[in-house]
Amino acid sequence: MIPPFETFYDVHREEVLRYLNSRLGGQRAEDAFQETFLRALRAYDRLEHADHLRAWILTIASRIAIDDVRRRRPTDELAEDAIWHEDARPAFEELAPLTDGLPPKERAAVVLRYGYGLGYDEIGGALETSEAAARQAASAGVRRLRKEHA
Repeated sequence: MIPPFETFYDVHREEVLRYLNSRLGGQRAEDAFQETFLRALRAYDRLEHADHLRAWILTIASRIAIDDVRRRRPTDELAEDAIWHEDARPAFEELAPLTDGLPPKERAAVVLRYGYGLGYDEIGGALETSEAAARQAASAGVRRLRKEHA
């Protein structure tokens, strides 16, 4: 059963904000946070089940952060008020140079699996596909990376 949106928000807001602060920092993280939950609210009534809600909201946040980074000019530096948490996992920053050339589903599967340690069932839920398809996308992405970087 899908929890009320307010409950979903209360459970996931701190992790999403921490994630976005680690990627964007400052006001950009705050803006991305609001955009993340706005998009989630718009889609919430279309959810068919409550499986993988964490992966789903982190995928939304990740896509918003990626879009924000791509919109910035390469010479821009992070704002001085960027907030970095010791417990933040900088998976996007670490994996971005490697995964930029991958197809979108493979890239998302690789980042969610190896950057955030999500299970294939959670990745499948986030990508709106099966666990087997998520496993295949991550595997194909890793094979492609090995071939490119061998």
